[in-house]
Amino acid sequence: MKRLLLILIATLLCFNANAKKHPAVAVTSPDQSYYILLDWSDGTLKWCAASYNGPYDAPFVWVYPSRLKMETSVGTWGENIGKGKVRESSHWEYNAAVVNFGDYSVELRAYNDGVAYRFISNIEGDYTVIDELAEFAFYEEAMAWVPYVNFKPDATPDYATQFYTSFENTYDYVALKDIDWRRLIFTPAVVESNCLNVCIVESNLEDYPGMFLSNRDGDGVIDTEFATVPDVVEQGDYNMLQGVVKSRKPYIAECSGKRTFPWRGVVIGGATDLANSRLVWNLADECRLEDTSWIKPGKVAWEWWNDWGLEGVEFTPGINNETYKYYIDFASRYGIEYVILDEGWSVKGEADLMKVVPEIDIKELVDYGKERGVGIILWAGYWAMQRDIEGLCKHYSEMGIKGWKVDFLDRDDQEMVRFVYDLAEIAAKYHMLVDYHGVYKPTGLQRTYPNAINFEGVHGLETMKWLGAEHDQITYDVTIPFIRAVAGPMDYTPGAMRNAPREKYEPNYSRPMSQGTRCHQLAMYVVYDQPLAMLCDSPTAYEKEPEYTQFLTEIPTVWSAKDAREGAIGEYIRVTAYAKDDSIYIAGLNGNTPRSVLANWYFTDYGIESVEIWMDSADDSADYQHIKLTWEEYHELATHNPIEINMAAGGGFVVKFTGESAQHWHIKNRKRGNR
Repeated sequence: MKRLLLILIATLLCFNANAKKHPAVAVTSPDQSYYILLDWSDGTLKWCAASYNGPYDAPFVWVYPSRLKMETSVGTWGENIGKGKVRESSHWEYNAAVVNFGDYSVELRAYNDGVAYRFISNIEGDYTVIDELAEFAFYEEAMAWVPYVNFKPDATPDYATQFYTSFENTYDYVALKDIDWRRLIFTPAVVESNCLNVCIVESNLEDYPGMFLSNRDGDGVIDTEFATVPDVVEQGDYNMLQGVVKSRKPYIAECSGKRTFPWRGVVIGGATDLANSRLVWNLADECRLEDTSWIKPGKVAWEWWNDWGLEGVEFTPGINNETYKYYIDFASRYGIEYVILDEGWSVKGEADLMKVVPEIDIKELVDYGKERGVGIILWAGYWAMQRDIEGLCKHYSEMGIKGWKVDFLDRDDQEMVRFVYDLAEIAAKYHMLVDYHGVYKPTGLQRTYPNAINFEGVHGLETMKWLGAEHDQITYDVTIPFIRAVAGPMDYTPGAMRNAPREKYEPNYSRPMSQGTRCHQLAMYVVYDQPLAMLCDSPTAYEKEPEYTQFLTEIPTVWSAKDAREGAIGEYIRVTAYAKDDSIYIAGLNGNTPRSVLANWYFTDYGIESVEIWMDSADDSADYQHIKLTWEEYHELATHNPIEINMAAGGGFVVKFTGESAQHWHIKNRKRGNR
């Protein structure tokens, strides 16, 4: 480690002394926090991430010198390099440089929260990318939070099999040298480099396969693996809505002409810096839609998780119009924007979305919902959707359907990434939202096509229908804000009304429950970024507690600003979120260690009218306490005898401040977080 640091410092000194002669370039963030260095002094491209002012005011390395290379059918980019022509630029949110090496260039960017690079092709004509190497080098004893592909090989790794995945798994906390070399890792992943966290991300993934990580050598160098281009893809046997790759071509991408490739980046900082990062968003292409006014985020009444579980109704609940009208009525009463028709509305086994089961009349449901201010979203399997994206969007948009929830993509090779973009573009043409389920993490598509509103790629609440008590979902819940959420919105699907401490939790497919408390579920609606937020439980379960349900349904799904104020990976997080309706929410999500928070937040503006607090019960149950105060009552308590907010193991809380000018308020904490 010391040797690498000395090499880097020597390189920097040489570069700074005579930049024209030394083959290297450094780009520094606008606030001078970090820089990315690209060096080719030995004829091989290497990059690193560092800062001028690390501990003890010394230069400090966060990512050690790491190779970058792209092997193409027209030559290898990143080796046997001579001179490079550098063009630098500055922007209000980042600084950049493009180094031209002839057939290709490398672009560098440094933001205040991290750094990134990407390859750029300068050639004409057709060519293939055979493979790409993107190294991330650290000290081998460094600890990391890694999500393995949910596949465990017996002996030698079968990466071709592992490329087929739903991108859902919990995190292993391991030293880099102890990473299972047989298993692929999907991104984002976090490495604890020295005294800060480094979150490995990619952005602007378009017409190119997604990046997996591995550690074949058992050292501190993480390298990459990519799925090759599918050759033969057939409809799945076990699941007819999946596309199964039967054979692949000997390269990872087919390309034509000049183009940019995806960004390889790292977010650097403390835990809350990761949670607050917008690096993936900032690196993505800007919006390609001229009009986005029709895109309406909101909440969704969802039936699959609760197994269409209505109670006390005069009809048989299930996949029929009577059931969906009940869901629509419930959504209308509580101001919920959408109802989803999940799996079962189209004829099973046909993979034909034009064939609807006789129990469902979609047009009748659309008209019924329209009269009550509720839109309808349809679930679809990948194989059925990809057969005719244009025809399906045209047909159902004309009927009044507001969007799609597309499932079982389960790959991120070049063909699947093309489908993801094609669906977003065509759906936008017909003013339809897309919720991607069974998909890889977001990589900025939500900026380029804002109708791509939600992405799964998360080990969400649906898994609690079948996983046993030995599974620790609570720790996972307070890990993803600092890792998976760095990539963008996630379709976690919270809202369980049957809640239990982990030791009392039991899986149940038709009447599922959550691990943790009711307020743990409630806090997710503030802490997690989910513009299309599901209410996973049954309407009749929510209707038993109308005051709680009213509060939940009024929580916004998009915010004018959101800020993680304190937290630790795998332990807890506290967030302040500013709503567009002149209210402020403060929420805490807790792991397995009970803790408490003093409700002593102050404001400079006294336009506040009321304060509402939802917190865990004082006993060991999963129940909650509810407190409503005027501003004067709250201010008196916060000044002289602050309210102690209890967060149980697997708990949480939400505090709502209501007033006339919340967006101008400035929160002052007596105790600042680790920002």
